[in-house]
Amino acid sequence: MPSQRFAPPSEVPGLAARRIAADIVDGVLHKHRTLDDQLDGSGAHPGLKTLADRDRALMRRLVATVLRRLGTLGHVLSRLLDKGIPSEAPRAQSALLIGAAQILWMDVPDHAAVDLSVRLVQSDRRAARYAGLVNAVLRRCAREGKALVDEVATQSLDLPPWLLARWSAHYGEATARDMALALGHEPSLDLTVKSDAAQWASRLHGETLPTGTVRMLLHGSVTVLPGFAEGQWWVQDAAAALPARLFGDIKGKAVADLCAAPGGKTAQLAQAGAHVTAIDRSPARVARLRENLTRLSLQAETVVADAVEWAGPAEGFDGILIDAPCTSTGTIRRHPDVAWLRQESDVVALTALQRRLLKKSVSLLKPGGTLVYCTCSLEPEEGEQAIAALLATESGLRRVPIDASEVSGLCEIITTEGDLRTLPSHLPNADPKLGGLDGFYAARLVKS
Repeated sequence: MPSQRFAPPSEVPGLAARRIAADIVDGVLHKHRTLDDQLDGSGAHPGLKTLADRDRALMRRLVATVLRRLGTLGHVLSRLLDKGIPSEAPRAQSALLIGAAQILWMDVPDHAAVDLSVRLVQSDRRAARYAGLVNAVLRRCAREGKALVDEVATQSLDLPPWLLARWSAHYGEATARDMALALGHEPSLDLTVKSDAAQWASRLHGETLPTGTVRMLLHGSVTVLPGFAEGQWWVQDAAAALPARLFGDIKGKAVADLCAAPGGKTAQLAQAGAHVTAIDRSPARVARLRENLTRLSLQAETVVADAVEWAGPAEGFDGILIDAPCTSTGTIRRHPDVAWLRQESDVVALTALQRRLLKKSVSLLKPGGTLVYCTCSLEPEEGEQAIAALLATESGLRRVPIDASEVSGLCEIITTEGDLRTLPSHLPNADPKLGGLDGFYAARLVKS
C-alpha cells in the first residue's frame, strides 16, 4: 500500500501568541531590547508575520500586562516560590510571568493560563524540567494570587524604586502614587482628527475629550478602522497633541519641527497651514514620516539630518517645535518597557543633548519667532529645569505663559510659571482605561 501522508497536528490555539510574548518579554528583561524594536521594523520578531490579528493583539496585551505589573508579579511569585524564579532558564521565568499575569489581570480562564504556560516550558530544552514547578506555582497563584496582590496594592511596586523616589520628591508622594496607579491600566487609543471630532467619535464608538482628541477602546489593528485609509486621522496621545497648538495661528508661516518622526506633530502643523520643514536624523524614521504624510494628504519638506548640526535656511523660521529626545518616562502607560530599560544616569546624558538642541533652535529662530519646547518626560531636568537654564543664559528670549483657555480650560495641566505639565493621573475617568494622559512638558518662548 502506498504510504499515507498525514498533516502534522495543529498547534494548540493561543500557544504561538504566548511563545512570541515570552520571547519579547525575555528580550526586554534580559537583552535590553525595546518593545518598538521587537514589534516593528527590521528587528521585529519573525513569528509576528504568522499571527492572525486576534493573536497579535493578545500577544501585545500579554507583554504589556507583564511589564506594566512587573513589580507586583515579582512579589506574588516570590511568595509562591521557595527558591525564587530559576535564573538559568529564562523561558521558565517568562512562562511564570505570563501565566500569572493572565490569572490576575486578564480575562483568560485559569486552567488555560496554566496549561499554556506549562506547554511553553515543555517546548524549551533548558526549561522543560521546570514544567512541574510552573504547573504547581500557577495553580497556587489561581488560588492565592489575588490576596497577595492586595497585600501590596498601596506600595507602587510596579515602578523602579529610583523612578518612584524621583516622582515623590518632585510631585509629592500622593501624586506619585496616583501616577503609579494610573500606569497600571491599559490605556485607550487616542486619535487626532482633521475635522469634526464629534462625528468621528460617533463613527468609531469613542468619545471626544475636552481637548478635541477622540478617545476609544480598541484591541487590534487601527488600519481597518473607518477613516484610516482616507487619511482622516492619526494616532496621537491627547497630551502629545497639545504642544503643536501653542503656536496659535501659523497659516502661511515657516515652521521647523526638529526631531520630527514619526510625524504626529508635523501633521498638526501642516494641517494648520504652516510651511513645515521636518528634520530627523534617522532615514528609516523619516521614510515612515513621509508615508504617514502621504496617507494624510499633507505636505512638508523632510530633511534627514542631525538637528544640532543642521545649518538651516539663512532666513530662519517663524516657529520652531522641539520634541526633544528624552527618557520618555511620560510614555510608560503606552510603553511599559521604558520603566525597566531606563536608568537614572540616562537623565544626565539626555539633558546635555536637550541643551544643545535648545541652543541650536534659538539660532534658527527669526526675531519675533516662537519656540515651543516639549518632552514626553516626567523628569524636571528635562522640562522645567531645562527652560530655566535656557532663560538664564539667553537674554533675548522670554516665556509666554500658556493660558488655560488654550488647553480647553484644563487649569490643572498649567504650572505656576505658565508652562504645560500633564501627568498620567490627569483627566480621570470612571473607567480607568478611558482616563489618563501621557506625561508631557511644554514651554512657549518668543525671541525678541
